[in-house]
Amino acid sequence: MKYKHSPLASAVTLALLSISAPALADTATDDSNKTDTITVTGIRASKQKSLVFKKQADSVVEVVSAEDVGKMPDKNVADALQRLPGVTISSAAGGEGGFDENDRVSLRGTNPSLTQTLINGHAVGSGDWFILDQIVAVGRSVSYSLLPSELVSRVVVHKSSQADMPEGGIAGDVDIQTFRPLEFNKPLTLQGSLGAVHSTTAGGTDPQFSGLVNWKNDAGTVGVLGQAFSETRHLRRDGNEVYTLGSATIQASDPIAQGHPDLVGVSYPSLIGSTLFEQKRKREGGLIDVEFKPAAGLTLDLNGFYSHMDASNYNRNFMAFPQSLTGNTPYALNLPGNASYTSPAVPINPGYVVVNNTLVSASFPAMGTAAAPVVYGLVDQIYRPTSSAETSYFDLSGKYKVNDHFNLSGQAGYTKGIGDTPQDIDYEGAIVNSGMSYTLHGMDSTASVSFPGTNTADFTKNTLFGSTWGSYPAKTTDEESYGQLDGEYQLDNGLFTSLKAGLRYNDHKRTTLQVGASAGPIQATTGNLPAWGGQTYPGNFGSGLPTSGGFLTNVWQIPGPSLQAWAATNQTHDPVFNALWASDFTIEEKDTAGYLMGNFSSGNWGGNIGVRLVRTEERVLSNVAVPVNGTDCQVITTPGQPFPCSVPGAITTSSAGDYYPNTITHTYNDVLPSFNIKYAFSRDLIMRAAAARTMTRADYTALGGSVNLDDTNHTGSGGNPNLKPIRSNNLDLTLEWYYQPKALLSAGVFSMDLDNYVTYSVSSQVFRNLTTKTFDTYQISSPSNGKAKVDGLELAWEHPLGGGFGISANYTYADSRETDSTCGNGSPTGCDVVGASKRTYNLSGYYENDRFNAHIAYTYRSHYLTGLYNASPSYQDDEANVAAAVGYSFDKHFSVTFDALNLNNPVEKSYAANRDQPSSFYTNGRQFYLNFIYKN
Repeated sequence: MKYKHSPLASAVTLALLSISAPALADTATDDSNKTDTITVTGIRASKQKSLVFKKQADSVVEVVSAEDVGKMPDKNVADALQRLPGVTISSAAGGEGGFDENDRVSLRGTNPSLTQTLINGHAVGSGDWFILDQIVAVGRSVSYSLLPSELVSRVVVHKSSQADMPEGGIAGDVDIQTFRPLEFNKPLTLQGSLGAVHSTTAGGTDPQFSGLVNWKNDAGTVGVLGQAFSETRHLRRDGNEVYTLGSATIQASDPIAQGHPDLVGVSYPSLIGSTLFEQKRKREGGLIDVEFKPAAGLTLDLNGFYSHMDASNYNRNFMAFPQSLTGNTPYALNLPGNASYTSPAVPINPGYVVVNNTLVSASFPAMGTAAAPVVYGLVDQIYRPTSSAETSYFDLSGKYKVNDHFNLSGQAGYTKGIGDTPQDIDYEGAIVNSGMSYTLHGMDSTASVSFPGTNTADFTKNTLFGSTWGSYPAKTTDEESYGQLDGEYQLDNGLFTSLKAGLRYNDHKRTTLQVGASAGPIQATTGNLPAWGGQTYPGNFGSGLPTSGGFLTNVWQIPGPSLQAWAATNQTHDPVFNALWASDFTIEEKDTAGYLMGNFSSGNWGGNIGVRLVRTEERVLSNVAVPVNGTDCQVITTPGQPFPCSVPGAITTSSAGDYYPNTITHTYNDVLPSFNIKYAFSRDLIMRAAAARTMTRADYTALGGSVNLDDTNHTGSGGNPNLKPIRSNNLDLTLEWYYQPKALLSAGVFSMDLDNYVTYSVSSQVFRNLTTKTFDTYQISSPSNGKAKVDGLELAWEHPLGGGFGISANYTYADSRETDSTCGNGSPTGCDVVGASKRTYNLSGYYENDRFNAHIAYTYRSHYLTGLYNASPSYQDDEANVAAAVGYSFDKHFSVTFDALNLNNPVEKSYAANRDQPSSFYTNGRQFYLNFIYKN
């Protein structure tokens, strides 16, 4: 991305290009006629680079340089960004809970899908390794777990928009700029890192490697850069999960309410589990860049990147099952012979406790026989040995100086992301005839659960075995082809210094496919069971979680390879008969944009003004049920337009029921004006103001129109292909005081007025239950357009203390709320905006001398709505993180670094409608990285 400044600013920008190289590499300017070389190193120097770039920019930006990344405990790009004012991160896309690595980035109290991530100014296709993120939480945000920190030359965060930037970021844009071969000073540059990582929960130590080779000729006209990385690590997450608390309520017709009418309308947990998640991640890939100047004034660059992460994982959950005992939608376990054993409503023992309309404590007596078992608990073992994610792109860009007044630039390329789960092996057993009790402790500690009549560590005791799920392969593909051409004309006189215009076209396609399995239920007496050798959860399971006693830790588990071997002979799937059509969709978008922008400068004033015109052509292909139930053969494609079952193209060969592939198309036109202005009261005191209209398209899942169902809890989520693009009117005002070198004190206010903001509502719909083979009523959460507003304040302070010490701090306040007239009136999320933390702040300190450096950072964000889960709101609780890094240089070639992440061993907590309704507690432990580094 290119910016035009005043002559002084242009000179400064050229100087900045000379110092934007990797943390371990020497760099020079990109001008072969220039004889002076600027070389800076160290934490303080890197901070000065970032501040100079920020000071000279025409718009509101934040900057992270490669030197920043190299001196901080940053293992991917999200780590590096989380300490900037107004930037928040999350460790998951939404469906899988939190892990130990930052994965999503968002700006100013908004959902990550409203922040656009670019690499060198172009889009990047993204893939997710977790199956629910492939088929349910399919947003427009990029998975940063695929982007190692070694990729970064510089990251520029654009908080205010301008006309020459690609549309797509309501809140702003993150532009990751990679290294370019002709930036380097030496003809041959070599650098490499070899190290290891250790996790306190997963145990063991895994290798980490990265390397860079850069060559350029003496004339500075040809350069070749190669980077490679291979990083393996094991992780383990211990957790306590509570399902549908807040959405499951006792009804007057339920048997339990007949003897206890005081419980009518009270919320209760459907499931309470001790969950163990283990994973091996291996991230491999690299970047190659060829830059050359075939003629005077012409520079061409070929840039390609590939990152693949093997992410095999095994998730176990040992769960109490209060839902089967309340009489509200009891669970049916299918057994051979087509017999259905349904748990009757069990009398609740005296002494149950209701707090804040929530049944927080209850116990149920033991009853049931082998012939008529009562289900008190469920055990899920879900093994995904071949899950993976990858991203790649190929980009050709060029700049041509036609004459002293006119410059041309352009780029064209292709990017692709893949999220793949070839095997999703799901095995389930039921705990029967045991009695059961539970107590919830709010957000203070994990739930207490007991099964008095069974040995939870023994796979063979009081367990009724059945395979009620199966193997569900899933795959998502995200790809885009793009092309852009820009021209800039320099003006000699007048207020405007240059005029810039350009055209851009991109063709984007997102496809999600899922196939179910066909497998008969397995009975214990047949002997056809997965091999179990006495395995239980690890002895230290749950040691990092806050407990009040009674948290189940010593429970049985089946080895993953045993499940895989069992599934190979007991589960089959047919891609047509077992197609899970409700989860499949394809979205195609063809976007055309053109812009005109003028850069201006006069005395102490500077900035730009422009307009961007955007046309979006959208095609959504999803599936709808035909028929909806056994007698009604009509289905609604658009409001008021039913069609009969006999519609041509209906597919009647799926085990999930008949369906019809339905295509809906839309075209949207947007006019996006923008205005950025800055005024220098003095050399060191700068005011900025910005106004812009921005837009992005709705998330792919929100548009997809597909439905994902939970057959046990009769809940699900669906899409809406008629969602309009989200638009926002944004205002920014900042004051920056660069009161001494490497120092900054700044304050800013911002406002975003969002139209067509995507919110959620819940409705009752009829679908076929694949577990019971019946048509049931489900509570479906689906998106709709509304309005929202975000107003906020940002404060930042950067200060070198002297003697090698320094400190930085920032604080962001964001008041985010829905403003639609229906807000709070029956809406499951009230007026809360997804992904919006009201408060975030960062505090970090550093020390360095010629040999030694150290950095410690504290990051905090307040609670926020993550979305709807099983038709119930889900909130992430307040969370804080401490990270540290130390480094020592033996000489100019060799150094060593030691990084520590999650030093405070944070517990990630979530809850439903209120804090008396906990949803999850997760701990991932601490991670330690040791790396030995070489540079020539």
